[in-house]
Amino acid sequence: MKSKPPLLGGQISDIDIRHLRIFKAVVECGGFSAAEVQLNISRSAISISMSDLEQRLGLRLCQRGRAGFSLTPEGKEVHAAVLQLLSSLEGFRTQVNAIHAQLKGEFNIGITDNLVTMQHMRITDALAQLKQQGPEVQINISMLPPNEIELGVLDGRLHIGVVPDLRTLAGLDYLPLYGETSQLYCSHTHPLFQQSDNQRTVELKRQDAVVPAYAQTAAIKAQHLRLKASATATDREGIAFLIMTGCFIGFLPTHFAERWVAQGKMQALMTDEMGYVTHYSAITRRGAPPNLILQTYLDKLDLGEVGTKK
Repeated sequence: MKSKPPLLGGQISDIDIRHLRIFKAVVECGGFSAAEVQLNISRSAISISMSDLEQRLGLRLCQRGRAGFSLTPEGKEVHAAVLQLLSSLEGFRTQVNAIHAQLKGEFNIGITDNLVTMQHMRITDALAQLKQQGPEVQINISMLPPNEIELGVLDGRLHIGVVPDLRTLAGLDYLPLYGETSQLYCSHTHPLFQQSDNQRTVELKRQDAVVPAYAQTAAIKAQHLRLKASATATDREGIAFLIMTGCFIGFLPTHFAERWVAQGKMQALMTDEMGYVTHYSAITRRGAPPNLILQTYLDKLDLGEVGTKK
């Protein structure tokens, strides 16, 4: 008896690609309902597309119902394959565009949180210039933790990322951008707000502090070890929330805290001894195929050709 050929034998049609893009969006949104807004199609149309895709593949991709949305083991494998396929398609389009020297296609950039208030607007200014030169470029920004940005650049989902210099990975090129100064802060309702720096030095270890739950360099960790850590936060906004309660002190970038300082709601503490600088770099995948959009953006960043930091 002959074995049954794969249901996806032959060519992959445009309709197949459309179903796969819908499947990708559903997974990223965590369900059919949330995907309606992103896809701008009805839930029933999404359901039909998913059913058609499952029939075409001969696989059950997800569980949906009152218990919520979840991927089956087969669905997880298909989703990983879809990411690779769509990344390859976008890479092909980018290379063809490079032949024609036209800026068309997607530009996917990953950025760590709370950098928009940086006085150095290199990222924003370069994006503005890129859009002016290539009006048809679709810019997609993802705000992600540094490790997810690194993975996204390595597997091709992101063309470029902006991350703090915490480590160097062999498959990435690093292009220095700028340094970000952080200082120790308390809110206007905290006991340290009215005290002198001499008094604060004595009281420092007794005050509850919020420390980051994300990776830091050894030098930055040493600054946090001087505090009485009694709370954590996964990002700088979370740290700001706890500082503003008046119950905690904590480190924030000066550009991020500036709005509250100007309003008299927050104050930097012991600025001569409590502070540090975080350096940021743009990262790209080493050995990636030529990408005209990416190279144009790098040029707008005023970094010249892609360089490597060992």
